[in-house]
Amino acid sequence: MMRLRYLLPAAVLVVLIVLFAFGLQHDPRAVPSPLIGKPAPDFSLRVVGADTPFTRDDLLGRPLLVNFWASWCVACRVEHPLLMELARQGVEIVGIDYKDTDAEGLRWLQRHGNPYRHVVADTQGTAGLDWGVYGVPETFVLDAKGIIVHKHIGPLDEDAWRSTIAPLLAGTQG
Repeated sequence: MMRLRYLLPAAVLVVLIVLFAFGLQHDPRAVPSPLIGKPAPDFSLRVVGADTPFTRDDLLGRPLLVNFWASWCVACRVEHPLLMELARQGVEIVGIDYKDTDAEGLRWLQRHGNPYRHVVADTQGTAGLDWGVYGVPETFVLDAKGIIVHKHIGPLDEDAWRSTIAPLLAGTQG
């Protein structure tokens, strides 16, 4: 009985170490999305600061990026300069302001610049749930038919843009 008292915590510790080591071998941003290869989820949101509706149909007709972001998101500020540069290069980006207020979102865009062709409000986070958003920022690459071809979790950076997203976006032109 005394032996079990010492062996049980040691066994639990060994199991935890094995699980921890296994977890460290995986990239936390490489979460597979079940939406890859499927149409973007249907939604009807409103344009930030207006009562104009914005739906999935507004994403059709050309390849683009859909970027979930928020004014309260620190990591969103990290990727923002790259989004501004991409917008200057002509990349179409739709911004979905996630679990935020219009006033805060607009204030943030005024302060940091607006790279988005359209900014829509997902104040309750319901569209984010449908899209499988774990947290912001997350960026989706859509083809001209509105099919999700890639999901990037976390701040978008130059490496991810050059190695993965730009080639995918270029490949969805037709």
